[in-house]
Amino acid sequence: MAENTLHTPVMLERTLELLAPALEHPGAVLVDATLGLGGHAEAFLQRFPELEFVGLDRDPHALAMTEERLAGYGARVHLVHTVYDRVSEVLGELGIPAVAGVLFDLGVSSMQLDQVERGFSYSKDAPLDMRMDDTAELTAARVLAEYDEASLRRIFYEYGEEKLAPRYASRIVRERAAAPLSTSAQLVELLIAATPAALQRAGHPAKRVFQALRIEVNQELSALERAIPAALDSLEVGGRIVVLAYQSLEDRIVKREFAARTSSTAPRGLPVELPEHRPEFRLLVRGAEMASEAEKAKNSRATSVRLRAAERLRAA
Repeated sequence: MAENTLHTPVMLERTLELLAPALEHPGAVLVDATLGLGGHAEAFLQRFPELEFVGLDRDPHALAMTEERLAGYGARVHLVHTVYDRVSEVLGELGIPAVAGVLFDLGVSSMQLDQVERGFSYSKDAPLDMRMDDTAELTAARVLAEYDEASLRRIFYEYGEEKLAPRYASRIVRERAAAPLSTSAQLVELLIAATPAALQRAGHPAKRVFQALRIEVNQELSALERAIPAALDSLEVGGRIVVLAYQSLEDRIVKREFAARTSSTAPRGLPVELPEHRPEFRLLVRGAEMASEAEKAKNSRATSVRLRAAERLRAA
């Protein structure tokens, strides 16, 4: 694998530290639900010589590169081309009833951002693609061409938290009637023109819209809403999960599910908490943990990360 394709995994040592107690027993299985280029994967396989590893990724290019990177680990490694909300089905197909650890490193990968032609970045001109899996049908260009104004406004609001969503949606619908939007430069130019000058100093006008389009194209949040409960259900007693999120919408989903699973289900006023009402999980970190200032200085991707972790206490 070319040296320039390798990127430093975010919060690697902290992730190893949190998952280690669950992975030290013989037969332990770790699921990396967002395999990417295998930086976390390789570190875990090196640290735990008996670990069985299952890596999931929707990006066939990343899978091919990581398969080469992890080839030396042989039968310990199972790589699967899929979206992470299919974690239960994948484990069933592999004959694995429960796992010791699960890792999610969410968001767009460094490789996807670096491959200009994939259209994830608003800073470089490229086709409006944004597919994490380029065998899928929906692209950002299709969203911009086919969604009505109300739908565009909704995704800009919900997935980009963009206050100018109505203005941007209206301008897109008007402009596409004259000519289709097919490149990132065209969209960026339109968004800048539609943004009041006073607001342009608050950040790049395209940032939130590009995020919203990427989330819509890849159905990231709906998949995550299914994936986190499925991953928690897959853990054996003593098993642990670590999730790295990079924006508030992802983190909110993780926080909500962790809160539900670490709370008692006993009715209010019950004098004694019955065993079946006790929490299934406990939190391993207080709130969301951030990267250190030293790591942020070395790795720009760590700037916005929020880490959450939990451990299974009892069977459901």
